[in-house]
Amino acid sequence: MSEEIQAGLIRISDDVVSTIAGLAALETPGIAAMSGGISEGLAKRLSGKNVQKGVSVEVGQVEAAIDLRVIVHYGSKIQEVCHDLQLNVREAVENMTGLNVVEVNVKVEGVAFREEENAAIEDPQRVK
Repeated sequence: MSEEIQAGLIRISDDVVSTIAGLAALETPGIAAMSGGISEGLAKRLSGKNVQKGVSVEVGQVEAAIDLRVIVHYGSKIQEVCHDLQLNVREAVENMTGLNVVEVNVKVEGVAFREEENAAIEDPQRVK
């Protein structure tokens, strides 16, 4: 005999989906950083609680739509990097949440040069 268990509603916060998407984005080869947008000034390498910057989501009960704003490494093939980014983010969100990701939109807002990144990481408070 099959017995159905009455379960309650499961709602996944927009912040949770944003965090998953942001971390998956930063793990994608060719992505230098997430962009906080024009109003945020220069793009910064993000981690921890700031990983949601550059990520906008709409989360329903069974579906999610994701918008990303990113900075790519100079010399990367932008089309390929963005395609890989879309696949990585879709897979991470779907696997962790069970939501169906209906779209992952990517806006490339800048190009990062490796020398600038290394200098910023080594001495982030230095004024040039």
